Amino acid sequence: MVCTIELSKRQQQILAIVREEGPITGEHIADQLGLTRATLRPDLAILTMAGFLEARPRVGYFYAGKKTGQIFGDQFRKMLVREYKAVPIVVTENTSVYDAIVMMFMEDVGSIFVVRDKGLLTGVVSRKDLLKVAIGNQDTREVPVSLAMTRMPNIVTVTGDDSVYDAAKKLIDFQIDSCPVVRPLDETGRNFEVIGRFTKTTIAKVFVELGDNREV
Repeated sequence: MVCTIELSKRQQQILAIVREEGPITGEHIADQLGLTRATLRPDLAILTMAGFLEARPRVGYFYAGKKTGQIFGDQFRKMLVREYKAVPIVVTENTSVYDAIVMMFMEDVGSIFVVRDKGLLTGVVSRKDLLKVAIGNQDTREVPVSLAMTRMPNIVTVTGDDSVYDAAKKLIDFQIDSCPVVRPLDETGRNFEVIGRFTKTTIAKVFVELGDNREV
């Protein structure tokens, strides 16, 4: 004899939301239904125990037909760069290579962003760029970073509205350690203000956060 479960109207609404938007936290489901998290807890428990939904700590509820890889892929696409970006480390174009090396060491970063007035991004200088100057028999106190940097528009950037997945894919595709997080200054699409940085370390922090055991 096959036992079937007749779902309530609210449970059907929950299931529809999770199918469409999962993984999604219980809090966000409650917000969409205009209810409290505590009110929904019994319904979520029933749907989970019945096998309609599955749950992962820090990820949320998802439709049971989804594979784990899909779940985490969906989650990464929902995370936005602006929520995880770090403070940018910047210098001006006339900063010496020597001072840039000192700053890179003190801040423990692999790249420094080069800006003009109002934070306008003009270049990026990496450890390798600075090393080339240092071993090239040039006075690092006299050479400005503008002579060693990679210039716009040959810089891979991300915006705060990009997903963590898209930003991480750029790091892999272009084989770089970091991207400046930028905000367009005009409608030309060529002038950007630096507002943060997104690095491979950022990705590691996101993985650790997803691994934390928190209530869904």
